[in-house]
Amino acid sequence: MSIIDNRKAFHDYFIEDRFEAGLVLEGWEVKSIRAGRVQIKEGYVILRNGALWLVGAHISPLTSASTHVLPDPTRSRKLLLNQAEINKLIGKVERAGYTLAPLDMHYKAGRVKLAIGLAKGKKQHDKRNSERDKDAQREVQRAMKVRQG
Repeated sequence: MSIIDNRKAFHDYFIEDRFEAGLVLEGWEVKSIRAGRVQIKEGYVILRNGALWLVGAHISPLTSASTHVLPDPTRSRKLLLNQAEINKLIGKVERAGYTLAPLDMHYKAGRVKLAIGLAKGKKQHDKRNSERDKDAQREVQRAMKVRQG
């Protein structure tokens, strides 16, 4: 079940491979995510000390959050992946010019997971071509719908 999607990532990047990562979260963050108070559009994934980190994602604290906890909505959050997957991603990002983008946040077996994509940046003309293809596909679907009805 998806919590939030990052449609901007599909607009800005060609997604070549997807990985599913766990997140190291605090209790108040889990409660806020369950309430739908999360934004990953401005987030990105970086490599630091051989680990992957989600930076720039915004999780708004609930007003009913504890008074003794000082929530930081945009703190860096560690991603949990298999070491072989991390090594593969490190190689691609450092050598091949790829970037890592958060694609969506979802539940899996009661846990919050983050889908990250191994992505290459789109140029402006690529974005226009993608938009043109989507419009053409939408027109075809519309014509098929009218024809069936």
